[in-house]
Amino acid sequence: MSETWLVVVDPQRIFADPASEWGSPMFADIVEPVRELAARFGPERTLVTRWLPDGPREGSWVDYFARWPFADRPADDPAFAVVEALSGLSAHPSLDRPTFGKWGPQMAAVVGPTPTLVLTGVSTDCCVISTALAAADAGARVLVAADACAGSTETDHAAALQVMSLYDPQIRLATSPAVSPTP
Repeated sequence: MSETWLVVVDPQRIFADPASEWGSPMFADIVEPVRELAARFGPERTLVTRWLPDGPREGSWVDYFARWPFADRPADDPAFAVVEALSGLSAHPSLDRPTFGKWGPQMAAVVGPTPTLVLTGVSTDCCVISTALAAADAGARVLVAADACAGSTETDHAAALQVMSLYDPQIRLATSPAVSPTP
């Protein structure tokens, strides 16, 4: 059986700051569960991802940035930095992608083609669900630590968890105290 990895999805200022248009009102509540999980997994089996808008502006991304122009910033803008409370969790460089889903060749190169992934982070209803679905499609086992994920709203968080629960046994939901770094 493959190793189990903790993935902290996009713990960035743009999603944590209450003044940001994308700031999650739930973000502060997930900091401690994420830190506790990272301590259990250790830095060698923890990955941190970041959404960076440095991809091509083609197709639907043209419409996306027309809708959200405030987010169309250089990749080195401080808004895209990992929040201080969750920095330093991983021994690996952050996995930066210009897409909602973070599963892909870059992550698979670190965790292997069919790992078990424990997903945490923000936002449950965007980048977490996109990562979960792509990883499960590729054959990864996915466990979503629901109390360590923050949605854009409580309602959207619950809706995303409900959708992901439909993919059992490929995607399962748990609370962080029930998550173990060993399969």
